[in-house]
Amino acid sequence: MRRMSLLFALLLCTIFTNTINANGPDDIGSINGTVIDNTLKEPVAYASVVIKSEDGTQTITGGITTDDGKFEVGKLADGTYLVEVQYIGYKTYSKKLVITKGKRKLDLGTITLEEQSQQLEGVEVVAERTTIEQRVDRKVINVGKDLTTSGATASEIMNNIPSVNVDAQTGDLTLRGNSNVRVMVDGKLSNIPVAQLLKQIPSTSIKSIELITNPSAKYNPEGMSGIINIVLHKNANIGFNGNINLGLTKGEEAKFNTSLDLNYRNGKFNFYGNYGNNVGKWVNDGSILRVDENSRQKFDFFNNNKSNLYKLGVDFYLNDKNTISFFTNQNLYDGKGDGTTQVSYFNDPSRNVTQYLYDESDNHSQQYNFDYKMDFNKEGHNIELEVDHNIFNSGQDANFRSTGASTYPDYMDFVDTERTQTIANLDYVNPLDSISKLEIGVESRNFETKVDYASTGQTFNSSGNLVSTPSTKFVYAMDIYSAYATFGQTYKKWSYQVGARIENVEVQADTNAVRSFTDKYTEIYPSAFVTFSPNEKDQLQVSYSRRVDRPGLGQVNPIREFATPLISSFGNPELVPQFTSSYEANYTKRIKNGSVTGGVFYRSISDEINRAIYVDRLDLNKTILTYDNFDKTSAYGIEVSYNYKPIKWWSINGSFDLFSQTQRGITETLNTTDPNPTEDDIVQENVEVDNTAWNLRMNNSFTVTKKLSLQAFGFYRGRNKSIQFDAQPMYFVNLGARYSFAEGKGTLSLNYNDIFNTMRFAFEGDYPYEQEGAFNWESNNIYVGASYRFGSGKNRAKQRKRRDSNTKQGGGGIL
Repeated sequence: MRRMSLLFALLLCTIFTNTINANGPDDIGSINGTVIDNTLKEPVAYASVVIKSEDGTQTITGGITTDDGKFEVGKLADGTYLVEVQYIGYKTYSKKLVITKGKRKLDLGTITLEEQSQQLEGVEVVAERTTIEQRVDRKVINVGKDLTTSGATASEIMNNIPSVNVDAQTGDLTLRGNSNVRVMVDGKLSNIPVAQLLKQIPSTSIKSIELITNPSAKYNPEGMSGIINIVLHKNANIGFNGNINLGLTKGEEAKFNTSLDLNYRNGKFNFYGNYGNNVGKWVNDGSILRVDENSRQKFDFFNNNKSNLYKLGVDFYLNDKNTISFFTNQNLYDGKGDGTTQVSYFNDPSRNVTQYLYDESDNHSQQYNFDYKMDFNKEGHNIELEVDHNIFNSGQDANFRSTGASTYPDYMDFVDTERTQTIANLDYVNPLDSISKLEIGVESRNFETKVDYASTGQTFNSSGNLVSTPSTKFVYAMDIYSAYATFGQTYKKWSYQVGARIENVEVQADTNAVRSFTDKYTEIYPSAFVTFSPNEKDQLQVSYSRRVDRPGLGQVNPIREFATPLISSFGNPELVPQFTSSYEANYTKRIKNGSVTGGVFYRSISDEINRAIYVDRLDLNKTILTYDNFDKTSAYGIEVSYNYKPIKWWSINGSFDLFSQTQRGITETLNTTDPNPTEDDIVQENVEVDNTAWNLRMNNSFTVTKKLSLQAFGFYRGRNKSIQFDAQPMYFVNLGARYSFAEGKGTLSLNYNDIFNTMRFAFEGDYPYEQEGAFNWESNNIYVGASYRFGSGKNRAKQRKRRDSNTKQGGGGIL
């Protein structure tokens, strides 16, 4: 706490000094006026007043209008300026003015804004086509109707995003072939498991998806692959407004999703609430053939899950300079699962066994967020305090019952998890002049997870040894205190940003009230970005950042994660972080009727976290999966995305990405053909796998009429290798249609997914046994969705600052 107090004090001193010295004694000019609506003749609150240089190329300062439409911008030096008044849905008002001696206080009187398009009334209109913007530290995929038609939830449309893949069975998400990626919603982390979170967010609620593959020092350095930030639509219009979404997906079983967004804005208050649910049944099956002993494991799983998300929030505009916001998210999940694992030994049927699993699980995630923002007189000059507290509780009861071989008796597992995280950050932004920006901040993050595991019944191996996991209490805590600073400038065709974050981390792990592991380290994470824009059609950027992957709970938890008759998985509490130095170069080219974006990246990784595969010493027929740290390795890749519209009614979007990584791990094999092997037959090997994988995505969108459009989307993933498996290629084709009604306020969507029923995970491997297999899920399905927005009023809400405001927009297009 003493470190944090000192950091806060230094930050406040810096703010005070910058505020005092922000303007010189000669800057005494000012302008004022009142902004009204042309049709309603009412004041326009929170319109932007921007003061630019005479030629309009540089922003000098600015302000916003108050509730009664008035504004005043002061501390202007003598000279000629261009004044612009901007507001969404209205044409920009522009006027040149001169401030000279004897004429330093200018009253512009009443400024009338004219509406630009009636379509901008009410809830924000979603763009027709998905496009990409290359910004200083990220790619921003602006989600259009062509993409939201592709699926009901965020989980289903993620596979359409360049370099992103979602495992349809587990829900695991990867970026550039790596699962070490952080997922945020509106710039905030959540305690909700990622697979559950993605299925909870309706695709129509998504405004954009940000791929921050090389984050600046302003962001937390976790995640080798970077950050995926899902930005949701936020309706903050005058009066009462809302949006409703309904969806049904039918494969072997039915799945339903609904959401309702409501907003009421009046005076100084903006109230909003959201409700969403996802209810359905899921079917998965698969098999693994062990070649050496001619045995097969056959899996059949059925899940019935329900998830409900509630959000309530309020923004309180104290005045045009100060805003207080609060919201809470509440997520409730309830799931039931039935699983059957049938093991058949074709050469010795007496060993056959069938294991039945009945699983009940539930969790409750609570998020409470407070935000206070104060704007100074200079445009973009502000300070913001945010505190975010998360509580996550879950319970799981698993009942295992076996028939056949007597070596697998019945037993039950009970797991209760309680996780809390509290994040507090203070950010300060100061545009020092028209080309320079300084950002500094401090942050405190405190995490603690408690896992209480209990088991009933006894499990024995073929030798009669007890092998059930004993009851265990595991506590994993982490405290992180950090500070960062970034500085950027833009000069003509060049811009750059440099920064660094320093972190002090303390980790503690207790197993059954005994300290099992501690770690303490202080690290610095620098970042640098350089952008060159020779003209409006071309942009080149190079960047560098240092990243860290701290072990996740599943990787450190020593309690058995899952089990089948032949496989068990455990974490390793002594894992240490892996560190990554990441280098990138990106190029964007605008062409006639489209654009192309390409990039390359290289990563140098130390203390890599990867799988370790062992033969179970208590039963040599079984496998144990865990994790370990390995030597330095590397990864590299290329990415290309494009958008092209050959004719007015046809647009093509696509992407190609290739990544290659050297993976290291530990594997064990039984080096014998003896049907009764011993531990002396176990051979341990340090394995190195060079994996090169690629993905190809292409979408064609056809405009039939103003109300009807059609889509065809194709995906192909090349062969993929890991320590354990060599996965075969997979591909699918989706067809979709969208029809709008009620003057664009309503939309009907119809999708036929995986029309050839080709999507499956097929693999072969040699560790720890020679094996081959495949897993299937309900990829072949039909989706029907409807959305409708209602309400009235002009959008006059003040936007709350987002932590990505230090971006420079580029251009491009993808799907």
